Amino acid sequence: MSVRDENCHSDEHRASLTRLPQLAEPTIQFNVAQELGQLHHAGAWDQTSGRSSKTLAKYADFRIVLVSMKANTRMDQHRAEGRISIQCLAGRLRIHLPSAQKAEMAVGDLLVLDCGIPHDVEALAESAFLLTICWPRTPAAGTK
Repeated sequence: MSVRDENCHSDEHRASLTRLPQLAEPTIQFNVAQELGQLHHAGAWDQTSGRSSKTLAKYADFRIVLVSMKANTRMDQHRAEGRISIQCLAGRLRIHLPSAQKAEMAVGDLLVLDCGIPHDVEALAESAFLLTICWPRTPAAGTK
């Protein structure tokens, strides 16, 4: 039995990444607390946007992004073409959804949104979360 599924094509995607090909390695491990500490020391943390982010993993159909936001800041409405999850690691978040729905999130909470759902993210306190995005696989060239 093969260790890796031939349909994953990680090597192809890694080769296509001109910047930071290590984001598509077959095995990636992070200490999230250390990564968050580095985000708070990055120049973006001091900018007016009040947020900083770092992509931890980047494959053709899957991405993980660590996001840190200062208190009382907001990411304006947007949507992802793939399914997403938001896992609150620190602080408190409010996710604004269609039809005036809101999801309040505290440390340890996980929210999953289906493809294309518009939302914005508000940090009620200094906060951090892991954003995971997953897109449907597209067949590799020459396959059905």
